[in-house]
Amino acid sequence: MGWLFYTDGRVQTYADEKAEITRLCTFEGDRRRTELVKACKVGSTWYAAARVTNRDGTPVEDATYVTDPDGSITFAAVFLTAYDDGCWGYKDMEESAGPNASRAPLALIELLSDLKDPDSYARDWRQRCREWASIPNYEEGDKIKLAKPVTLTDGSTCQIVTAMHYRRGRQKRRCYRIEETGGLVRLSKATLSGSELLSSAKGAASQVLAEYLAGQGG
Repeated sequence: MGWLFYTDGRVQTYADEKAEITRLCTFEGDRRRTELVKACKVGSTWYAAARVTNRDGTPVEDATYVTDPDGSITFAAVFLTAYDDGCWGYKDMEESAGPNASRAPLALIELLSDLKDPDSYARDWRQRCREWASIPNYEEGDKIKLAKPVTLTDGSTCQIVTAMHYRRGRQKRRCYRIEETGGLVRLSKATLSGSELLSSAKGAASQVLAEYLAGQGG
């Protein structure tokens, strides 16, 4: 399915988006009904867990999902969203369709029914979500060894860094001090996949940052 944009301005806020995701995941047919169990927004993408039940109370039979003890199945849906000239739009995909966006929280993944096919797109998608969730959120002062050297824009590389923060206006932003050079660099969360905590020194990064800025005349 392609993108669908609303031109009537009905979706403007986070609450509007969540209400629309809820509506899209709630419907009733002749035999089955679907209801939203949980929805989470990560970046501009919404992840939803939706439960399907039979109206007559019999267990749901499905080729992709194992029926839960209560007779229902729960699947994941991914909604890519964007604003274009003030108009909100979305593109939705079911997890077995092989969506690329794979940052659903573990709390949502744990709600989903088991899968029948061990080689399905949905199983691969869930595993990618778990791998993303497993990337550590390092504390300020933690010394980290990246899984492999990262090439920077100037052509140099770094692999051992210390987590720290700096302020831009009222915002506090994460950065990393390069062990080899003492320089500062921004790293994406994906870069930290497979990284190793070498040592934890809470508060040490603040002193490191102060020394760095002093050396720069800041």
